Amino acid sequence: MSTAVAVEAKNVSKIFGAGIGEVRALDNVSVTIRQNEFFTLLGPSGCGKTTLLRLIAGFEMPTDGSILLDGEEVAHLPPFKRHVNTVFQNYALFPHMTVAQNVAFGLEMLGKPKAEVQTTVAAMLKLVRMEELKDRRTSQISGGQQQRVALARALAPKPKVLLLDEPLSALDLKLRKEMQIELKRMQLETGITFIFVTHDQEEALTMSDRIAVMSRGHILQIGSPTEIYEHPADRFVADFIGETNFLEAEVTERIGDDGKIRLPSGIALPHKMSSNAGVGSVVTLAIRPERIDLVRPDADAHLKGRVDNIIYFGTDTTFHIGLETGQALTVRVQNRRGHQEVLQTGDIVGLKIAPEAMQILRD
Repeated sequence: MSTAVAVEAKNVSKIFGAGIGEVRALDNVSVTIRQNEFFTLLGPSGCGKTTLLRLIAGFEMPTDGSILLDGEEVAHLPPFKRHVNTVFQNYALFPHMTVAQNVAFGLEMLGKPKAEVQTTVAAMLKLVRMEELKDRRTSQISGGQQQRVALARALAPKPKVLLLDEPLSALDLKLRKEMQIELKRMQLETGITFIFVTHDQEEALTMSDRIAVMSRGHILQIGSPTEIYEHPADRFVADFIGETNFLEAEVTERIGDDGKIRLPSGIALPHKMSSNAGVGSVVTLAIRPERIDLVRPDADAHLKGRVDNIIYFGTDTTFHIGLETGQALTVRVQNRRGHQEVLQTGDIVGLKIAPEAMQILRD
């Protein structure tokens, strides 16, 4: 992946309305997106992700700050003068035109020679695997096929950046998963920078080179899927990305980045101190359910509890454990390990957690 910059937002704010009705959709947001990168803006509804996408596209102007494409300030330029294209949730295809005519439309509007248009359309239909349906009207194809046509049309002019505003939201679950893989393939084959907006954490983890997690007009954390999942910066990120257990612990020792934390059970464990917490302070730990091992209660366990509920999911089984302290934890175990055949509701179990699986969250 290139280290050259494709898109940069510098101290961007966007305010809608005024006075008592003022809404600050983006608040001093800065982000750098690289060339040839699949970059995802992830967050709940109203977090500002679509607003940021629209600012990059040129459909909105920033209240403050700068938007740069290839190092050039473009905040004052209309959408058609930016080397970007957008795929929306509503694909906006022409139903009276064929698949090939839809893909060709933008190229023809740009005044491209007929031979170039035909060559490009053929290449784009091959890319999205729609060659056999090129002569069928878009009103006669499925939703997933329409999405492929919309992608082909957006990619045909060879934009430097492709913006995707939740384009998979209208598809059923199986087709959505298939298209996640297809989108990543297309991005790799074209080498175009993709900026993808979604509220679906699985989509973000599946496709992205990097993810920006957003909330209330701010970017809380930017990182690879592994970094975001394994090392969330704060409670919101940890809770929004996947399922997470939260557990309070007390810092009992600290020398530089090395220290010890005491769990609710009274057991103290060595831990790398990633926050500024001092001795005696209480910190919040984020622990993924699959990082907890179930052991016998008389084993060398860090916590003990009772099995309150067991839910079988096929590939894995989820155990809801009520701790002796009254708190509940979720534990996920792959079924090949056979725990679902041994444990029953009401059993007392031990829980063992590796120190590196306990992430101290930012204050």
